[in-house]
Parts: sequence; C-alpha cells; structure tokens
Amino acid sequence: MKTFSPKLSEVSREWHLVDADGKVLGRIATEIASILRGKNKPIYSPHMDTGDFVVVVNTDKVRLTGNKDDKKMYHHHTGWVGGIVSQSAKTMREKDSTQMVKLAVKGMLPRGTLGRNIFSKLKVYPGAEHPHAAQKPQTLELAG
Repeated sequence: MKTFSPKLSEVSREWHLVDADGKVLGRIATEIASILRGKNKPIYSPHMDTGDFVVVVNTDKVRLTGNKDDKKMYHHHTGWVGGIVSQSAKTMREKDSTQMVKLAVKGMLPRGTLGRNIFSKLKVYPGAEHPHAAQKPQTLELAG
C-alpha cells in the first residue's frame, strides 16, 4: 500500500462566510480553525496547508459566556522592562472587535511558518460589509 500525500496543485481552495452575530467566540473559533487547516476535507494532511479561506463578519456582535466581558483579560508585552499591557475583553471589543476573533483562532493553529500561512487565509471584519463578494463565499451555519 502507498501512503497518499496531496500535492499543492491538487488542493482546491473555497471561500466560506461566517456571521458571528450572536455566536459564542470560542465555539466559532474552533470551527474556523478547523476549516482553515483543511480538517473538513478528505485530503487533509497535517504537514500541508490544505484549508480554505474564511471571511468572518459582525465580530462586534460576538458573544462571550458568563461574565467574561469584564473578567477576561488580554495581555501583551512591549519588550521593555515592566511593559506588560493588559485590557479586558470589553475594552478590546470597543477598540477593535476583530482582534478578539483573530487571537482566538490564532491560538488554535500550529505555531511556525505553517500556522502563519494558514492564518493569512482568515479575513475578519467588524460589520456586515466585506470586500470579498467577487469570490462568492458560501455561507456557513456554525453552532454556537
């Protein structure tokens, strides 16, 4: 028996549209990460990028369960001594709601060059408008 390994020329990429209005952040992030990696395809291979493009709209209306709006904190470090910067999910949503979705999905992808290439296929927008209508994305109904 021979092991099947897909070639990059055999991979067909589709476009999917996800409406995050009223959906739970973590639940849609797992589904999006799975589609970006290509786990929904029979030619999935963990060492290759076989996934599709995903467009996420209405990220400003994404839902967090419990009291995570106030309690969940996002941290990053500036690189300077004592330069840790923290902000709650509520303030992040007010400043840039797309960043919440990007960080949730990015944490579910592999680290390294493969993960960065996979992550580049994610397009996130705060409102209902997006510039990818020419690609004719298929609307996905995700649980959450």
